[in-house]
Amino acid sequence: MSSAPAATATAHVSVEAALQAFVESLAARGSAQTRQRYSRACSALVAGLDGKPLAEVRRHDIQRALARLHASGWGPRTLAVTLSAWRAWFRYLARVDASISTTIFTGIKAPRAPKRLPNALSEAEAVRLVASIDETDAVSTVDSGVTATRDQAMFEVLYGCGIRIGELIGLDVASVDLRAGEMRVFGKGRKERVVPLGAPARRALAAWLDERAKLPVKPSGGEPALFLGQRGDRIGPAVVRRALKARAAERGIASHVYPHRLRHSFASHVLQSSGDLRGVQELMGHASIASTQVYTHLDFQHLAKVYDQAHPRARKKPGSR
Repeated sequence: MSSAPAATATAHVSVEAALQAFVESLAARGSAQTRQRYSRACSALVAGLDGKPLAEVRRHDIQRALARLHASGWGPRTLAVTLSAWRAWFRYLARVDASISTTIFTGIKAPRAPKRLPNALSEAEAVRLVASIDETDAVSTVDSGVTATRDQAMFEVLYGCGIRIGELIGLDVASVDLRAGEMRVFGKGRKERVVPLGAPARRALAAWLDERAKLPVKPSGGEPALFLGQRGDRIGPAVVRRALKARAAERGIASHVYPHRLRHSFASHVLQSSGDLRGVQELMGHASIASTQVYTHLDFQHLAKVYDQAHPRARKKPGSR
């Protein structure tokens, strides 16, 4: 006799229970941020169905729910993620309930988002942002001691390795090999890659690991988290964002600085220096080279500025219009 399926058929459970089972299924292959986004997206679909059972949902119901969200101000990128979450939920449901059809999504697309170039910092800004106190004449007015040591290590890793914020907070102590100068990172879909650690990142991590060893660590099972919050548990993304924003203000960087902007800066600066598109793809953990190619446009903008400033036929002559 076969065992019961992992999820109960939707005819016998509430929509809320079916959604909860789906979100829990994501734990093994997605980050906490992904689970939160998918949960919010699918909850929005449930609200738009007005109590209609999932087995009775048809293509026009999906279109109407998407249109409502668009009309309420949801942007194209958010809608694209939302539609992806709905598709994933229905694929999950269809595996345990034959009455659920995934074909209702055929031909449905989110509104096209305008293409935007990644917003990278200049090399000078990036270096000023992540420089340690020892490398600058600045005096920190934001924090000191253990927190400052932790933040310095986080900033060096974000810019020095180009990893995502979800990858940063997911790091464990065992992820770092200072002797080999490398770090094991789990990206989207729990795909593993190894990234090199530069000398500044190794120094900052070594200093943080020394401080971390003195801290009380909250037992949470599994490998111990590399970066800890004040209560001894794994740090959250909001703490990283606040710390980075405070550092940017302290260093006189007026534009908005956020963790993913350091990832953009890493890719842009490495590509400008090396010209190795495939290498940058590997470092970034991009599944498709097309995701990396967007940084070639930033590189072209940089080269265009160099041309305008240096080429004899590009420089304007005095008095010319």
